[in-house]
Amino acid sequence: MEKRAIFQGRLLPFALVAPQLAVTLVFFYWPASQAVWQSFLQEDAFGLSSEFVGFANYRDLFAKADYYRTIGTTAFFSALVTALSLSIALFLAVQADRQLKGGTAYRTLLIWPYAVAPAVAGVLWFFMFQPSLGLVSQGLRGLGFTWNPLLDSTDAMALVVMAATWKQVSYNFLFFLAGLQAIPKSVIEAAAIDGARPVRRFWTIVFPLLSPTTFYLFVVNVVYVFFDTFGIIDATTAGGPAKATETLVYKVYSDGRVGGDLGGSAAQSVILMVIVIALTAVQFRFIERKVQY
Repeated sequence: MEKRAIFQGRLLPFALVAPQLAVTLVFFYWPASQAVWQSFLQEDAFGLSSEFVGFANYRDLFAKADYYRTIGTTAFFSALVTALSLSIALFLAVQADRQLKGGTAYRTLLIWPYAVAPAVAGVLWFFMFQPSLGLVSQGLRGLGFTWNPLLDSTDAMALVVMAATWKQVSYNFLFFLAGLQAIPKSVIEAAAIDGARPVRRFWTIVFPLLSPTTFYLFVVNVVYVFFDTFGIIDATTAGGPAKATETLVYKVYSDGRVGGDLGGSAAQSVILMVIVIALTAVQFRFIERKVQY
């Protein structure tokens, strides 16, 4: 017999969701609306005076060549981090799903990096790859490789990609592992009895059954790269050298906080928000069709 929860009063359901609605309005919709309004203003560096200039901030922004370069850098950075973090996490989750001695400790160690703050993760990787004092940098020099993310743009991009990927692998691993453990073992055993080898079983049975988890993580990772990697970039390269690792979210900070262009920075944040919303909509519109629930 089906059991249903019945609220005694009409106001109780609204009272239960009121705290979450208040948090969403105060910390999400209100700042977003303020950013939209500020993007139409020309303000001084201290925010003491402002003048309505319409779409002038947007026109100035799209007239700058460096903004298009930042868009390209962000696209390249997001594609690398998303692909690497998902593939590495899936590989580790498949290995952790096996019956291994000490498997619990292995899974726990893989989850731990998710508790590290992005800025702390950036500092850790910067210390390891610091050109003169980093242990990894010294090892690379001993092998004959030149490594200097402070001067070389390729090395700098490699550093922020590795740090951002390492930070996100644990989150992806947790969901992939949960998805693997939810797959009925009888299905995999039946395929093994039919003669399907492990690689074929993974691509024809396991991976399609993981498609809802993969789709969810793909959306989350795109949002992560566009927003949550700010602390990593700020702690490692600060957008350098020569803005080679400056992403859209870091440019919002650099132009607004450091450059004092509050109106232009607000316009950039609005464009960034529109890009992320558009990417999410495209993912749900086209990629979700291939998801097998």
